[in-house]
Amino acid sequence: MHWLIADAMAQDAAAAPPSVLGSFLPMILIIGVFYFFLIRPQMKRAKEHRNLVSGLSKGDEIVTNGGLLGRVTEVGESFVTVELADNVQVKLQKHAVASVVPKGTIKAS
Repeated sequence: MHWLIADAMAQDAAAAPPSVLGSFLPMILIIGVFYFFLIRPQMKRAKEHRNLVSGLSKGDEIVTNGGLLGRVTEVGESFVTVELADNVQVKLQKHAVASVVPKGTIKAS
């Protein structure tokens, strides 16, 4: 019986308290995964969209977030005027532009 108590005490002595780093390591890894797989790519897409919007010029053919295809006829500070068809022009906020398509896309469609 004495040897059972000695074994139990030896097991308790071997178990050390967890370190602070060991307890925060999973949280640090989760934050790292979120940064590299979610936050960083989103920041990259936002930067690309900012560059796209700032580079708009008259004559560019664009697609809006709503799916409208048209040609830019006027560029303002925060708005663009887009010609959708003959004598049909709409004014859009710049951030509503989804992409710039190659010239000639309107005639091809």
